[in-house]
Amino acid sequence: MKSVLFCRVSSKEQEDEGYSLPAQEKLLLAYAMQKGIERGRTFSISESASGKMQRDTFNEMLQYLKDSHIKVIICEKVDRLTRNLKDAVAINDWINQDPERQVHFVKENVTLNRDSRSNEKFIWNIKVSVAQYYIDNLSEEVKKGQKEKLAQGWLPTKPPLGYKIVGEKGRKIHVPDEEKKHFALRMFSLYASGNWSTKRIAEQLFEEGLRTDNGRMVPKSRIHEYLSDPFYIGLNRWNGECYPGKQERLITQEIFDKVQQLLKGKNSPKYKKHIFVFRGHLRCAECGGLITWESQKGTNYGHCNHYRDCKQSTWSKEYEIEDQLMGGFKALELKNTRLIGWISKALKESHREELAYYQGSLDELKERHDTLQRRIERIYEDKLDGIIDRDTYQRKFQEYTAERQRVLEKIEQHGTANTKYYELGSHIFDLSQQAQRVYRTAKSPEDKGRLIRLVFTNLRVDNGKLSYEYSKAFQLLHQAVSLTNGSDCSKETIFEQTVKNIFEPTQKRVAQSVKQSKTPSLSTERPAWLPRLDSNQQPPR
Repeated sequence: MKSVLFCRVSSKEQEDEGYSLPAQEKLLLAYAMQKGIERGRTFSISESASGKMQRDTFNEMLQYLKDSHIKVIICEKVDRLTRNLKDAVAINDWINQDPERQVHFVKENVTLNRDSRSNEKFIWNIKVSVAQYYIDNLSEEVKKGQKEKLAQGWLPTKPPLGYKIVGEKGRKIHVPDEEKKHFALRMFSLYASGNWSTKRIAEQLFEEGLRTDNGRMVPKSRIHEYLSDPFYIGLNRWNGECYPGKQERLITQEIFDKVQQLLKGKNSPKYKKHIFVFRGHLRCAECGGLITWESQKGTNYGHCNHYRDCKQSTWSKEYEIEDQLMGGFKALELKNTRLIGWISKALKESHREELAYYQGSLDELKERHDTLQRRIERIYEDKLDGIIDRDTYQRKFQEYTAERQRVLEKIEQHGTANTKYYELGSHIFDLSQQAQRVYRTAKSPEDKGRLIRLVFTNLRVDNGKLSYEYSKAFQLLHQAVSLTNGSDCSKETIFEQTVKNIFEPTQKRVAQSVKQSKTPSLSTERPAWLPRLDSNQQPPR
């Protein structure tokens, strides 16, 4: 009579205490020899196997028994053969189909077959039920531990790229990984540009040194998972729900939101062999369709696809469109250098107003944050005291923590914006005076495309002739430069009045802004000589 041996170690502790798979197999083999049973194949399940792997191994054994017409299973104990009712039913069915089929439990000195006594079958069922209960209870304990970890602000699993686990067992937390966090920052930066696909990012990061544990390139599907993971903005996503996290945020809410729009949008970047400067930026003046670009014999050409009824037939050369674009950059350059002093003065005065505005907003936001924190602590005490039920606590907890998260994001935005406001204004002015040189010396078509999106909007071509508008960030600059460079501004009094009207905030405007904004942290009103800017400085589309 031939048999199969079935071994299982369900925990690392069992293996350390001598219940290893080789030890079990040795025990079962000695039993088979003692009983005069021929040894067949051995099936083993280790503590490291996933639930799916365990089920696959068990089902493989049953199929092997049927295909090989083997009628004996030898295992150590009941809970080594099956640990759930479903597998127990499968074993019962297998036994009941043939009176010669047997299951030997070595340590329990029990042999189960179709004709076993009722008390033996009863004990078998009891032990299976106990094993099932143990598994269910273990699952409950694991879930309880996971919920507690989430309540403490930590994700109960391995963090994504850019973070690592530190601390002892039971006190492990996630902190930025100084050796890898730059890969995460790079990944979000590239995708947020709108010019990189997940495939290209995976290839680029591989070239820059990012590897999987086995030394391979991170697959594009994993890059997509990273980009959509709110862990980077301080939220722990678990079973489809998000919980406030205590980990340091690597990505701003603004960049994360932009990446999500690109991931979900129909115009997500695709891999392209050729990258063209104006791809996605230039439209046909007649039908409004995007201009398609092709490369022929080293020259890039753009043309209308005529998806709509359109008579445009000109194929525009990329360098000719660029030459026309230079006129737009040049129109931002000052001839009268005296305007520079006025701009510097206006920026500094506006910055003082902004500091006061942001400080008031920060004080209000911090007060709101402290109020929400006290409410969260109070409802927890009310739950412990039985004043509110669990459902009410969960509803209020989610409400307060969600608002607290929004307040924290606004505090972060204000904390960085009050220092960047003056810098951004200065950078925009400096860029406007050097835009031609910056464009000509750009290292890649992508860098040129970013500059185009920053300065211009509504670019259109009509039989090779380019038209455009300036983005909001450069409209006022162009207006001031045009008036100042024109003949009407030759006199000092006109020059001064022009600059004051355009660049310097009046006390009346500031007073109206403050008066209209009783809750400045939630208001969009602000001193408005320079528009509010996104961190990526891209005009709305």
